Amino acid sequence: MTTRTLPLMLSVWRAESSDAGRVRAVVLVLLGSALMALSAKIQVPFVPVPMTMQTGVVLLLGGAYGWRLGGLTMLAYLAEGLAGLPVFAGVLAGPAYVAGPTGGYLVGFVLSAALMGLAVERGWTRGLLGMAAALTLATLVPFVTGVAWLAMLIGPAAAIANGFMPFIPAAILKGALAGMLLATLGGIARRRGA
Repeated sequence: MTTRTLPLMLSVWRAESSDAGRVRAVVLVLLGSALMALSAKIQVPFVPVPMTMQTGVVLLLGGAYGWRLGGLTMLAYLAEGLAGLPVFAGVLAGPAYVAGPTGGYLVGFVLSAALMGLAVERGWTRGLLGMAAALTLATLVPFVTGVAWLAMLIGPAAAIANGFMPFIPAAILKGALAGMLLATLGGIARRRGA
């Protein structure tokens, strides 16, 4: 039997009623999607997809929010972009942007956040090995969906060469940073009795 672990933000900000839980969820989703938009603007220009801080923030939000709220935050982020809000890495937004080269990566963010959140909730990230495995798998998800989508646009070999290989060092760094932040914030919360 797997023990459930309360995600960081749900243990720090407790909701004593269902109304308080809904308010907490709305506030956290809005904050998380704003953080995603900000992380999209911190970028190194690459072609066909830019290198941003988004994957690190996806891991952090998934781990801190849990699978449901983390996935919901990514869905809200995608909905904002689909509605035309300038939340993505480019200056454009809307359905045409999501159908472009970055679409598969954006969809992968939902799955990545949910996977990271599930790993935290199941207690798989309590040790270094489990945290590393969860971060690695959750980091790979947007690459799998992104490269698969990109392959339909530019071919498989070009998609791997341009949409995966150049991003490996940054992905490792962002995953390590997200893991250290989650472990540090979780330790602080436990010491404070959250």
